[in-house]
Amino acid sequence: MTTTAQAGAQAPAAGPGGITDPGVYQMTNEEYHADRGSLSSSGARKLLPPSCPALFRHAQDTPQEPKKTFELGNAAHKLVLGEGPDLVRVEAEKWTTNAVKAEVAAIRDAGAIPLKPAEYEQVSAMADALRRHPVASLLFDPARGKPEQSLFWRDKRTGVMRRARLDWLPDVRSGRLIIPDYKTCRSAEPAALARAVDEFGYHQQDDWYRSGAQALGLADEDAAFVFVCQEKTAPYVVTVVEMDATARRIGAARNRRALETFAECTATGVWPGYSDEIAYLSLPAWAEIRDTEEYL
Repeated sequence: MTTTAQAGAQAPAAGPGGITDPGVYQMTNEEYHADRGSLSSSGARKLLPPSCPALFRHAQDTPQEPKKTFELGNAAHKLVLGEGPDLVRVEAEKWTTNAVKAEVAAIRDAGAIPLKPAEYEQVSAMADALRRHPVASLLFDPARGKPEQSLFWRDKRTGVMRRARLDWLPDVRSGRLIIPDYKTCRSAEPAALARAVDEFGYHQQDDWYRSGAQALGLADEDAAFVFVCQEKTAPYVVTVVEMDATARRIGAARNRRALETFAECTATGVWPGYSDEIAYLSLPAWAEIRDTEEYL
């Protein structure tokens, strides 16, 4: 298999439309997310119900304030993958004084992640627990791949430039290629993870990332995409999951709809909300059944 561009190459300066040459690029997280000419997996999910194109466009136009849950997840990613923003331990369990608030703001302004002492110990313990897991430790073996690789490729049917930022790009070697993605979660119990897949659209991410790897010649159709899911509370249990065929087909179909929606909205400049007409509503099925039995 050959790649369209050399893995790890520096990203070219993006013009108004963003990167236009398919390939695998080495870039910062900020540079990756700043590319407005391409569509990411998270963006594709934002275009479809229960969201809508108007919310997608607003999210692109409105910078997000740092959220503690995102910072903890990013900190865990840093220790697991070995790449990402610096982690700075702030020696204060409460960030209420003006001095500590100023210190935290300065850390964030410098592009680093501030952590309370207990949080620093938490993410360190999470990384240690993952390295003890017999499967996860191999999937993120520093000798077997590269972290944080950005993929750009063009969708043949719509002409939309697509992008994906792989947590880990394994080295091509004999056997089935397995591409892992690291997720922190409240529960790594399989049934809870199935609900999270539906809620956050992880089956779409599965198809999106495998499609990018295949389009760039990094993987064949037999390549697997797995989620390495780790609980954020002790003992930081890890579960590695792979989507079944039905989930992948549904994810692919939703991605196709999102690509078509993005192409149409980009061409027309119209980013609609949930409905442009009066919506006709029924009660939720469970409420209808409940009240029919009680009152009718």
